[in-house]
Amino acid sequence: MCGIAGIFHLETAKPVDPLRIERMCDAIAHRGPDGQGVWTAPGVGLGHRRLSIIDVAGSPQPMASSDDRTMLVFNGEIYNYRELRQELRVLGAVFQTDGDSEVILAAWQKWGPECLSRLNGIFAFAIYDLDARTLFLARDRFGVKPLFLAELSDGSVAFASELKALTAHPLLRREIDPLSIEDFLTWGYVPDARSILKGVTKLPAGHSLLLRYGSPMPTPRQWWDISFADRRKGNFEDLEAELLHLLREAVASRMVADVPLGAFLSGGVDSSSVVALMAEVSSAPVKTCSIGFDVASLDESAYARRIAERFGTEHRERLVSPDDFEAVDTLASIFDEPFADASALPTWRVCQLARESVTVALSGDGADEAFAGYRRHVFQHGEDRLRSVLPAMLRRPVFGTLGALYPKADWAPRSLRAKTTLLSLAADSAEGYARAISVTGPEHRNALYSADFKRLRGDYRAETLVTELMRGAPARSGLDRAQYADLKVWLPGDILTKVDRVSMAVGLEAREPLLDHRLVEFAATLPEAVRLRGKQGKWLMKRTMRRYLPDDVLYRPKQGFVTPIDEWFRGPLASAAGSIGTSAALARTGWFDPRSLSKVAEAHIQGRANNSRLLWQLLMLDRSLEGLGVS
Repeated sequence: MCGIAGIFHLETAKPVDPLRIERMCDAIAHRGPDGQGVWTAPGVGLGHRRLSIIDVAGSPQPMASSDDRTMLVFNGEIYNYRELRQELRVLGAVFQTDGDSEVILAAWQKWGPECLSRLNGIFAFAIYDLDARTLFLARDRFGVKPLFLAELSDGSVAFASELKALTAHPLLRREIDPLSIEDFLTWGYVPDARSILKGVTKLPAGHSLLLRYGSPMPTPRQWWDISFADRRKGNFEDLEAELLHLLREAVASRMVADVPLGAFLSGGVDSSSVVALMAEVSSAPVKTCSIGFDVASLDESAYARRIAERFGTEHRERLVSPDDFEAVDTLASIFDEPFADASALPTWRVCQLARESVTVALSGDGADEAFAGYRRHVFQHGEDRLRSVLPAMLRRPVFGTLGALYPKADWAPRSLRAKTTLLSLAADSAEGYARAISVTGPEHRNALYSADFKRLRGDYRAETLVTELMRGAPARSGLDRAQYADLKVWLPGDILTKVDRVSMAVGLEAREPLLDHRLVEFAATLPEAVRLRGKQGKWLMKRTMRRYLPDDVLYRPKQGFVTPIDEWFRGPLASAAGSIGTSAALARTGWFDPRSLSKVAEAHIQGRANNSRLLWQLLMLDRSLEGLGVS
């Protein structure tokens, strides 16, 4: 795993200063502490920071092809590179290294952009063709590896693995896109469809971009998509056998490394499944690590220990406490853009723990999105059944009125928190799901915004991203469309961004076997009743893993990697919550009504509402703005 950066001039072959590329790479040195390299030619410059995983002693980058016609910088891992190497050798390719980077170069020279469909891995890379004077940029299917882009005033395009590398370029303007604030308040992150800074974009997951000298900036091309349009047939036994085969293949392929390897273990279904399958093929005890909390109701470390004992792993754990809040500025700087998934803090801590003994760690991310494992999928499925029997002309006035009148009872038992469900039932399936996955709903956002910001935002609403995606999805049902939106928006924008940034911040490579594209494509064809049965998500996966895991691990209520920020903001962190309304960076923007912010904090501290997620959003936004040096 590595960090990449570069500059390409579209209009004139201006010389690229190697020091400029070097500074961009220095900003992401944490992604590649084992080596660095810069290459320039008229009109182009490529830079690389290396974290050595495969072919540790070889494969320096930027890397030239065997005929010196193309140059590559690459961030990621290609899991089937050995098979591709053999195929390309038969076709005449000559290799000088034992790594996967040279395989990408040879595949590009043989198949061009079509090489992407042959790559099984996680990647963001750039290939410059010296003869054609083109720069080819590509990103993996799910967006595990990031790639930021910016068109600059001198006619060049700059790209990098993280935003901080682009902000190291003196021509990048640091002006906030106000629509990104609407996105962030809605989702808790800035989705891949936008960036916090005007003029900066992200190459979407499963897309490529071919830049040509003398041609204008093109539109990215989608080279891969996931389809829920077909349904697989077969009995449970056949589906189980196929799923188990795919799971084993996915895990085994991600255990190839020339450095120490381990796994994150939370004690939940997904990470426990990965560890079980690792133990099945490993000749030595699997190295596992987990994080616990000082709030007993949120602490799952006992389950992690139980799985560790079951499979004889070499297990280590560490506790997260309120004192970790002192690291919030560092956490904000890791992400550059505002990022308010509070589980980033324990994820960062578990990455630090893992890095003490391994360089690669496998995670359980991706199964919930692929196999319908979230509680919201159960609600969406049930609500769509009700929508199918009640016409919209009845639902909208009845449930809309009830939802508007029902109190936002955060303090009540979950079964009595019906406001979101009622408002969701008043809407269609796409609108309802967009509301269900939002952190801050439209009514609440409007109450926080100042009049000036509402004018800046105009008619734009963040939910449109999800509703339009769901309505155009290759899918059959509302559940299909919800999962499609999760894979396209939530997964790259939240889950994968979180894991990439915090793991790379400590020089650790994280791999997600449950996001093997063959596994996810299989899951997308499963009948709904096999993905979701009653209130039980991931039904087939859990049934398949019963041969490895006990029922009380497989079927206990889903906990998630939750940080106890609710208690923290009412206890040792109450002063931080109370000052949100007067925070310097937020106050300078003029985007929010200070009195509304103060009321949010006061209601939470006094226990009248649970506004912890919103307070965390506002705090992370404030610290991110300070770090970016903008207002």
